[in-house]
Amino acid sequence: MAEDVRPALRGARQAGEACALATLISVEGGGPRPPGTQMVFAPGVVAGYFSGGCVESDIADHAFACLADGEPRTLVYGEGSPWPDIRLLCGARIEIFVERVAADDPALAELLSAEDERRPVVWVSDGYTRRCGPDVSPWAEAAVWRPYDPAQRLVVVGGDPTALAIAQLGAQAGFETTLLRPKGPAAPPPIPGVAYRRDEPAPALAALDLDPWTAVAIATHDIETDHAALKAALPSQAGYVGLLGARRRLMGRLAELKADGIAESAIARLHAPIGLDIGGKAPWEVAVSVIGEITALRYARDSGSASTTSPAATAGAPGARRSSASETAKTLTSDES
Repeated sequence: MAEDVRPALRGARQAGEACALATLISVEGGGPRPPGTQMVFAPGVVAGYFSGGCVESDIADHAFACLADGEPRTLVYGEGSPWPDIRLLCGARIEIFVERVAADDPALAELLSAEDERRPVVWVSDGYTRRCGPDVSPWAEAAVWRPYDPAQRLVVVGGDPTALAIAQLGAQAGFETTLLRPKGPAAPPPIPGVAYRRDEPAPALAALDLDPWTAVAIATHDIETDHAALKAALPSQAGYVGLLGARRRLMGRLAELKADGIAESAIARLHAPIGLDIGGKAPWEVAVSVIGEITALRYARDSGSASTTSPAATAGAPGARRSSASETAKTLTSDES
């Protein structure tokens, strides 16, 4: 279920092993995975998937052949394929480019350094020459042009069952997740893959260096802690800031933020009530709505869609529950998130 193959690439490099990097470069007919999807093959390592079982075993054979001879190859499945007996059940046509990447390849070193430093970069390759950097353009022979963003992070502020459910589901969804519970118990909650902090929101969020690939979900049920977290998160570069709480209390919270000097443009970024409107209020239901909203907004930004780029995008739309924080303050209701 690996969506990001960088951990597999890092593992191969640390082991001193070359790997075969397979990249989906063309999709026709609505395949199950989008262009840019990747797999990694190395001794004892297979990461990622393209079709859910239709073509992976054949791709593995070609990948390990590529590892042996070093020659890149383009694999075609579906219409025009030299292997008509290997097809995707959905009827799609896909092209996959396979290249051998040495453990000491400079482009691989740059890709992994950029991941560590949370820098977006682009990987360009023709199978023999690879370049990786922030402003790399493809050349005539290049077969792969693949951008890499920093890994999605999630910071959950709170410690009740809803906050724990959001943190656990975020970790399971592949987010680098931190649970921030100011003055919480010394022992972290027994949730795999979740980092734990107990300091106050301002220094904690400053230390985490919020960037556009970081989402902050505030769910403490404590007005002072919520306020401190909002003051730190809203002016930051965080790509998402959401607040759990009663809609009827939101106007007062926004007024306090404005009185503390938080710009209206920053306040308008707040997603409140938090999460998509799926109708449920149980901890796991709220968690699903929050992770769903963060994911929807991330892909909307990538595609340039205006439908879910911000809560303000649907303000005033017929039948729309979603609104910006500023609009919510003007049209309060008694419902709660």
